[in-house]
Amino acid sequence: MAATSRPSVEGAQDQEVESPDERPRVDQVACRGPAGLAAPRPDVAVSLRAVSKVYGRNGTTVRALNAVSIDFLRGSFTAVMGPSGSGKSTLLHCAAGLDRPTTGAVWLAGRDLARLSETDLTKLRRSRVGFIFQAFNLVSALTVRENIALPLRLARTRPDRRWLTEVVARVGLGERLRHRPAQLSGGEQQRVAIARALAVRPEVIFCDEPTGALDTRTAADVMTLLRQTVDVDGQTVVMVTHDPVAASYADRVVFLVDGVIAGDGLAPGVDEIAERLTHLGRRRAAGSFPAPVGVSAGEAPW
Repeated sequence: MAATSRPSVEGAQDQEVESPDERPRVDQVACRGPAGLAAPRPDVAVSLRAVSKVYGRNGTTVRALNAVSIDFLRGSFTAVMGPSGSGKSTLLHCAAGLDRPTTGAVWLAGRDLARLSETDLTKLRRSRVGFIFQAFNLVSALTVRENIALPLRLARTRPDRRWLTEVVARVGLGERLRHRPAQLSGGEQQRVAIARALAVRPEVIFCDEPTGALDTRTAADVMTLLRQTVDVDGQTVVMVTHDPVAASYADRVVFLVDGVIAGDGLAPGVDEIAERLTHLGRRRAAGSFPAPVGVSAGEAPW
């Protein structure tokens, strides 16, 4: 199954890590720099600076992320992949403000999340972030219409009815607005989740395995909708996935292994993504995996 077309970078090859003083061109999808206190550039939607996350204590700790530094540009679609336990979901949770890193800094929508109280962080997520999960996370007692408008109600924001009408039409749910989640197929429920994420016009949409519970055809429909939000609306999407087909819809694929970035570049075809994922899994099992991208000077991301 072929992915829909996406913006191309003429003559793009594997990208080398630029020096901190170099400002990337607009057509570059990947950019990283050292940790620092200065706010990221205006074209960066999400920035992680030397982020580490450690779970546990007293000798039973697990380091889920190890000094990860990465930027996600506005209007880009990034897929984050890696073997199970590589830190993908932890990266997404820290980037989205769902979890706080042990060390390092996270900037989201121009805000340093470490400086926000839990109340302010909750308000930021409600008003500036959209979420799409594998399990849909719809409220079973609410109708489709009510589920889509729920983030606006929680944020006490007056709905833009023209925008909501456009979103509902785009996801094809105009005839299902009075239905409840139990009356919908899995694909329809995920389309409700996409509409709900778009309702607040978020800075970033974070997706955690959005096609994991869907059949192949329905998954393709969902990925086409996500791709459209980037191409038409200039939306920023960061997606964790195990699926090479889903990842092929992205502009960029980032690979994690044991909490470090092991690869980062323009999204290739499905077969190459699958081969890269398998290769990293084998190297991990053998105890030989790459140093984080941006640490070894001159290392090619692919």
